[in-house]
Amino acid sequence: MKSNNDMILPKKKKNVILRELKENRMLYLMCVPGLLVMLLFCYIPFSGIWMAFTDFNVVDGIFGSPFVGLDNFKYFFAKNSMGWKVTYNTLYINFFGIILGLIVPISIAIFLNEIKSKIFKKLTQSMMFFPYFLSWVVVGAIIYGLFSTDVGVVNHILSYFGVKPISWYSQPQYWKAIIIFANVWKWSGYNSIIYMAAMSNFDHSLFEAAKVDGANKFQRIINLTIPMLKPTAVILTLMSIGRIFYGDFGMIYGIIGNNPVLIDEVTVIDTYVYQSMRTLGFSYSTAIGLFQSIMGLILVTIANKVSKKINDGEGLF
Repeated sequence: MKSNNDMILPKKKKNVILRELKENRMLYLMCVPGLLVMLLFCYIPFSGIWMAFTDFNVVDGIFGSPFVGLDNFKYFFAKNSMGWKVTYNTLYINFFGIILGLIVPISIAIFLNEIKSKIFKKLTQSMMFFPYFLSWVVVGAIIYGLFSTDVGVVNHILSYFGVKPISWYSQPQYWKAIIIFANVWKWSGYNSIIYMAAMSNFDHSLFEAAKVDGANKFQRIINLTIPMLKPTAVILTLMSIGRIFYGDFGMIYGIIGNNPVLIDEVTVIDTYVYQSMRTLGFSYSTAIGLFQSIMGLILVTIANKVSKKINDGEGLF
């Protein structure tokens, strides 16, 4: 038998919920379009995950196709498969992209913040922000102008110093570094604005007090600016770690294209999925996509717990 208290508590909770909905009904109504979009494009497509465990064919449909269990995942990580190679490429490019994508934007933001001339500061900031608006096709053309064997700027500079020109587009070992450089160059100006926005909310009295105490500009940056930027840096880094298993499809194809000499060296999971979809089918591609999502969730959860321990309880969630 339920006591009176057990029956009263659900009624109280129900009244609280109804009161909340009534008092803030306009706010909840404003959320409805966003919730519908999230339901349609994020939750309903979850049913497609089942394809990762089947041998999908159009005739039988998603739930009627033969069940194969973990065979698609086993094939991805088989010895004769490209699974290990593309996973390594993805992690390598993204890892150094995260590290340099943290150091370079913070450095740019600090340098811009220290500039006193407003005209020069705005001009420099605009130049730094400009690469963000370029498509990867345009960036690929710029890279070709730099590293082309015949007309490339880099080879002309090397020949000026007496170094033999390099056939860049037939030397795969250089292209991971080139792609990382291009990625950091494109996004650093955009990310620096986020750090500059965080710096605009700093308590400037702390900097004035440090200046009065005799701290020079470098000491103020090391002991005040960088520690105060740490929460913002942690959040952005955690968000990047969540996508560390995702390669930038547009970046790889915009810069490398279908060059058969280079493509294996820089093929990431996303480009491999595109290539395998035409030969190995939707089930295999879905399995790889599910693998990316699960690993991203695991990594961001672990990184969030670690960041809370080293960052005074501050994390992404």
